[in-house]
Amino acid sequence: MSTKYKFQNHKTGVYFVSFAVVYWIDVFIRNVYKNELMASLKYCQENKGLVLYAWVIMPSHVHLIFGTENDKPSDFMRDFKKYTFKRIIEAIKNNAEESRREWMLWMMEQAGKRNSNVTHYQFWQQSNHPVEIWSKPVVEQKLHYLHHNPVVSGFVNEPEHWLYSSAVDYAGGKGLVDVNLIV
Repeated sequence: MSTKYKFQNHKTGVYFVSFAVVYWIDVFIRNVYKNELMASLKYCQENKGLVLYAWVIMPSHVHLIFGTENDKPSDFMRDFKKYTFKRIIEAIKNNAEESRREWMLWMMEQAGKRNSNVTHYQFWQQSNHPVEIWSKPVVEQKLHYLHHNPVVSGFVNEPEHWLYSSAVDYAGGKGLVDVNLIV
């Protein structure tokens, strides 16, 4: 059985994960949805044993470097994605200023129809692409990739200028979500 892109199902590992919205819909261009995601990260830190080392929210996807104290990493990701899906779908439905509401919900409904595990809407793509981080060079490579994602995408010139990221913490500042520095 392949172990590529699978959690090894133990609590002690540190993982880099990427997960995206179905059809790469750029949901996270709105602060209200990014704030829902950050509130979920904070809740999981305080109540679910999430140890967050790095994070970035991009318009259509998220990258995390994390470990868990309580759950298996796969259980954490399943629960986190399920909870954030529900919160963000409700936020989309209730956002009177969301000009793309009907289109986004229709796209998510279409994705749900193609997936037998989904009853109505599918928000997240099913894969997480977890990579266990086991050495300092891998940590440095993943941190660089994660924090430079907004730079490569042309949103900012310096990683620490992207508000929705832990890059500012690694540059000596204080970000929006607490992290445990890994290097």
